Amino acid sequence: MIPLHAYPWLKALHVACALLFVGGVFANSLLLAAGRAAGARTAPVLGRWDRTVTVPAMLGVWAFGIGLAISGGWFTYGWLQTKLALVVLLSAIHGLQSGQIRRLAEGTDFKPVWAAALVVPSVIAIAVLAVIKP
Repeated sequence: MIPLHAYPWLKALHVACALLFVGGVFANSLLLAAGRAAGARTAPVLGRWDRTVTVPAMLGVWAFGIGLAISGGWFTYGWLQTKLALVVLLSAIHGLQSGQIRRLAEGTDFKPVWAAALVVPSVIAIAVLAVIKP
């Protein structure tokens, strides 16, 4: 159990990491939608951003989120289990995008994954579940 005074800091760090992570996933989606022409020029830059900002933010989302769930004793609640499933989905989409960006930067063939269309509804559902806790 974390001290009560630490909870707001843990929550703030979780939200900050979530914003950076989701922003990175959206940026990856835009780059991959642009395709080969625009993507080949920007893929190395976005790849560095992904490795230095988006990936650590994703790890922070997981670490701080698990800390919050432990402190709240929420692992048995359905809303958290649904939220965790959606975060696993977003993490998987990010992994697919990272691989595509790496292949794009290397100039090798890549097949766009249209799983990015799941990002917006997933983020909305996660926000609703986190705030409402139905």
